[in-house]
Amino acid sequence: MVYFAAMQTSDFYFELPDALIAQHPPAKRGDSRLLHVHGASGLYDDRHFSDLPELLQPGDLLVFNNTRVMKARLFGTKETGGKVEILIERLISPHTAMAHVRASKSPKEGGVILVDDWRIEVTGREASLFHLQSPHMPFTQLMETAGHMPLPPYIARADEVADTERYQTVYAEREGAVAAPTAGLHFTPEMLARLRHRGIDMAHVTLHVGAGTFQNLRAEHIEENRLHSERVEVTQACVEAVNEARAAGGRVIAIGTTSVRSLECASTTGELRPFSGETDLFIQPGYRFRSVDAMITNFHLPQSSLLMLVSAFAGRERILDAYAHAVREKYRFFSYGDAMFLTPGDAS
Repeated sequence: MVYFAAMQTSDFYFELPDALIAQHPPAKRGDSRLLHVHGASGLYDDRHFSDLPELLQPGDLLVFNNTRVMKARLFGTKETGGKVEILIERLISPHTAMAHVRASKSPKEGGVILVDDWRIEVTGREASLFHLQSPHMPFTQLMETAGHMPLPPYIARADEVADTERYQTVYAEREGAVAAPTAGLHFTPEMLARLRHRGIDMAHVTLHVGAGTFQNLRAEHIEENRLHSERVEVTQACVEAVNEARAAGGRVIAIGTTSVRSLECASTTGELRPFSGETDLFIQPGYRFRSVDAMITNFHLPQSSLLMLVSAFAGRERILDAYAHAVREKYRFFSYGDAMFLTPGDAS
């Protein structure tokens, strides 16, 4: 990969008023704005998400991430009475998991946490993640019984009943994420039907989004940063759909940065192939995209790896200009916010 020599994390900073951070989804799913950014020219159009079919052509292929968000946030107490917050990062087996644990004092190996009188044992620690065991109830059942939707840290409220549906895509299928693939939150069954009627094809990948997606990059020099690892699966059916679309002259349009990373990690040999495993692929300016021709994405945090990914695709200056426009026009930002339709440009 070729990096831009002087690229710094601070090169991806932008000012964002707190009032533009969406704290709730729109009243109706899909009732969002859509900023169309032409990467080649840097021009942009203010649209509504309902206009999306007009931006697509018969034979285009949309690639969705079909991960399903777990009710991964659990609240409990230590046996001594101290409060504990658990965020399940991934399930290892039905009764074992790795998780982030917040408490006034970190639990030690052998410690016990009680969640609704159910016993969770701390069996070890690996870096920032704790190894947990739930001997009497599978974690999936415990999350369904006592869990909360893991809303992002910039949503300054507790989760509500409506979030169980709204912080989930309508096509979510494979449970395992602790954050939603938010570009997909705009799609409704009616929109999917409109797209199919227009001759737009669809395929799916799976990337189980981890809590690390919200972590700040610590190093000022971009190349010194490393991303958290996430589980990815790109199937043979998806590979065939991509190859068929491109052979027929259609575009491959990734729905969200997680779909982009899935397709690109399966293309590291130069050819898209089925893939199942872990990826920590960090896409930044200088990266050469192999499998994605356009993307739909939400607005991302300043100085984040996701902002760097979209800058690699459409150009840093173009993206920052478009973000400045979105701030002036009062677009809604982040997970429950509005969307962008991006076509590629010079990543300068």
